[in-house]
Amino acid sequence: MPEPDIRELRYFCAVAEELNITRAAERLGIAQPPLSRAIRQLERRLGVALFDRARHRLALTQAGRTLVKEAAVVLEVLDSAVRRTRRAGLPGRSLLVTAKPGVATELLHWICERSCAEPDAPELRVVVSGFGEQADMVRDGRADVAIAGCFNGHGLDTELLRTEPRVAALASGHELAGREVLSTADLVTEPAPQWSDSTVVDRDYWLGNPDRPAGGPAVRDTAQLLEVIALGQAVALVPASLAARNVRPDVTYRPVRDAAPYRTLALWPVGSRSPSITWFVKTALESTR
Repeated sequence: MPEPDIRELRYFCAVAEELNITRAAERLGIAQPPLSRAIRQLERRLGVALFDRARHRLALTQAGRTLVKEAAVVLEVLDSAVRRTRRAGLPGRSLLVTAKPGVATELLHWICERSCAEPDAPELRVVVSGFGEQADMVRDGRADVAIAGCFNGHGLDTELLRTEPRVAALASGHELAGREVLSTADLVTEPAPQWSDSTVVDRDYWLGNPDRPAGGPAVRDTAQLLEVIALGQAVALVPASLAARNVRPDVTYRPVRDAAPYRTLALWPVGSRSPSITWFVKTALESTR
């Protein structure tokens, strides 16, 4: 039989998430009988049962669990392609750029000034995003290009824009604040903040030492991070430029001689040949010089 179509995959994912035909039908805005028929049709196309119907509640079979993972990838790629295609059809040369507040947005201010000054430059539309969101936004088509630090680079091309040291941020009354230079070993017993939605790679990078437990409170942004540090609830490794922009009496910054540097990168979809993205990356590199 023909391969499954996109509509069937969307229907399947809704039922797989709800594990209830009635609720899935309401969510999709269709009647229950055609949804049930679509799921049966999909199972016939694939030649396997996707749901265990022997109990009062639907349950995914092994084949169903596999299709949930695979269908999510297919639908994400399709949705990304649709977003990029629609933006490509908009009049003029525009570029949707994302970055989180701090080093990246400072760099964006400079690039936006260049865009306004150069007649042939693309129009930049900027979306300020949260911690760890930039790479996903480029991958799923919500942004054309991003400026980010630590991230999962799967499916992206990158260009290193700048590196800078990281320093330890700690409460001014902390015993380590009296030392001029620290090492990551000095921080092993100190609680570290936990960034929301961070990956294992992110956590290892921000902890600075694989033997250091997180242990500190969850944080979502720089303002919250600095408050928990000032209260003595955590010690964090932060970019030196962040420390320079956030001088305050209740937080002390100290160099950490063996901490991996903070890297700022440009990210864009792998294999893209967009002239607008080329202009953006070239301009970003010029700004860092």
